[in-house]
Amino acid sequence: MAGRECYHCKQWIEAGTPHDCWTTTEAALTRDLSDDLRDAWERLRETAAGFGEQRIYASHKSIMFSRKSCYCFVRPRRSFLEVWVFLDRPLKAPQVRRVASGSKTRLAHLVHIRHRDEVEAPLTDWLRQAYDLFDARAPAPRKPRSPKTASKAASRVRAAAPRAVKKATPRARSRR
Repeated sequence: MAGRECYHCKQWIEAGTPHDCWTTTEAALTRDLSDDLRDAWERLRETAAGFGEQRIYASHKSIMFSRKSCYCFVRPRRSFLEVWVFLDRPLKAPQVRRVASGSKTRLAHLVHIRHRDEVEAPLTDWLRQAYDLFDARAPAPRKPRSPKTASKAASRVRAAAPRAVKKATPRARSRR
């Protein structure tokens, strides 16, 4: 019996059988949630879907909320929902467990949800801000110059500037 074990899901796949363990559905990801977590998930999804037009889809072990790019995603766990919200500034709140760099301009904020009542302000406000933020195009971040680069740029500017012509003074002529 020829076949192989999938590196990701550790399932045995028969030879010639198509397999794509990366594709999944929301239902498959939320199927084993407890009643409290299922209620929290439904409320979170309703809240985010109420913001407006967007794409909500499952990808591997996460459920993504996206406009032009992902502004939030949820990873269902056994005892909580792991919610990651992308904003352009760091949040300081007791609900935020961790802040990590999501990209050059975005910070990812981790929030754990264990009950439906936790899906309210300020979490819903942060979700709304992230939704609105990803609608507008953010300007490209400016890279700060290193001191070495700044001095090179300054020397190029000085070199390109017209130099004052020195008149030969009697003293300068005598030194020649």
